Amino acid sequence: MEERMSVPAESDTPRKPTFAEAMAVFLRARVLIVTLLGFSAGLPLALSGETLRVWMAERGVDFGTIGLIALAGLPYTLKFLWAPVVDALGVPWLSERLGHRRGWLIATQLALMIAILFLGTRDPVSAPLMVGLGALFVAFTSATQDIVIDAFRVESLPTDEQAAGMAGYVAAYRIGMLASGAGVIGLSAWLEARGVSKESIWPIAYAVAAALVIVGMLAVLAGREPEDVAGRAHESKADALTRVFTAARGAFADFLTRDAAIAVLVFVVLYKLCDALAGTMTAPFVIGGMGYDKATYAAVVKGIGLVALLIGGFAGGVVARTLPLSRALWLGAVLQLVSNLAFVWLYFQPVAAWALTAAIIVENFTGAIGTVIFVAYLSALCGNPLHTATQYALLSALASTGRTFLSSGSGFLVNAVGWPLFFILTAAAALPALALLAWLQRRGHFDGLAQQAR
Repeated sequence: MEERMSVPAESDTPRKPTFAEAMAVFLRARVLIVTLLGFSAGLPLALSGETLRVWMAERGVDFGTIGLIALAGLPYTLKFLWAPVVDALGVPWLSERLGHRRGWLIATQLALMIAILFLGTRDPVSAPLMVGLGALFVAFTSATQDIVIDAFRVESLPTDEQAAGMAGYVAAYRIGMLASGAGVIGLSAWLEARGVSKESIWPIAYAVAAALVIVGMLAVLAGREPEDVAGRAHESKADALTRVFTAARGAFADFLTRDAAIAVLVFVVLYKLCDALAGTMTAPFVIGGMGYDKATYAAVVKGIGLVALLIGGFAGGVVARTLPLSRALWLGAVLQLVSNLAFVWLYFQPVAAWALTAAIIVENFTGAIGTVIFVAYLSALCGNPLHTATQYALLSALASTGRTFLSSGSGFLVNAVGWPLFFILTAAAALPALALLAWLQRRGHFDGLAQQAR
């Protein structure tokens, strides 16, 4: 197995990699494996969300029932609760032959295929409850797969490959979402145009989506078990419940006993807050506030915006590889702050596709850079291979707080202050994170992470 590369402290002055070296990292075998796993991770999201809602609406299910399907997404928010199980216990037979992480990956991917097939063969008209349970089953297995993939990525990639791995992961994740969203919906329309009944087209389309999980399974089989956990022993004299409890307690204790642990957790919540606040109200602003039609919005966001997001993700990987972590975080935070002001500019422009395109490109490109850099930081925080899954699941759940809870009142703020001031205030929401970043840097937090990476 290859040894992990040392990362010098940020106070050192190492040779910076050339642009060619920074780009070549994306073609390394370990990074490509993680990229393919990103496709498998992004694939299920729309199947229990947007695509399922389209299916139910087409079959005439009432809007109240369709709205309740959103509750099926809870496992993505609560996944840290069962992450200790993934850290503490192995999967019978599979873990013995493939290793701890790869055994879990194959098990969750098999379960995910079954869940997708189960959901696709339910009837949303005659059995809406079973459709809801099927969506919950898909979300649960998908969230569990996310837990294992995050741990596998953090443990498999050396520090200098983490950002590149995340950039490839994010790009493939979006492609997976596109395949299960627009791809599955387009396939259903194609089948219907050829005379297939509405009762049959969606089970066929979901079966095709289930088959695409094989991409992730092939990636797992082509990869290797992370060396940090390759020799992990699953058998213990303690019972399974005790091992899970011990893993959970150890993961939280390991993190909370670090220097400035609470400040780090607050920083994790705040770093993407300005981006989340603006992102929550982007569609209402463009369609309801500016008067753009849905077709123009969809074409710009799903088309050009997706390209900008993918390019921004790879740009973030290059930035995170060439700059010390703290400087990369500064750059990402400032870009996110400035990008929110693009919507202030858009507000004062006449309704035109070019203006919307410019604003969306700026928002998606800079947001993707910030996301990749931030995830590289979260990965650096998870340095103990015994607790990777639990700690990363907790950190990612905290990072989503801005999107799920803190941004929930953004619509009331718009009503109170109007659109231009709203986006100025969302930009200002980045300032507490910048202040905390400066404090952590002065305290030597990032030098400590670099020393840990050695």
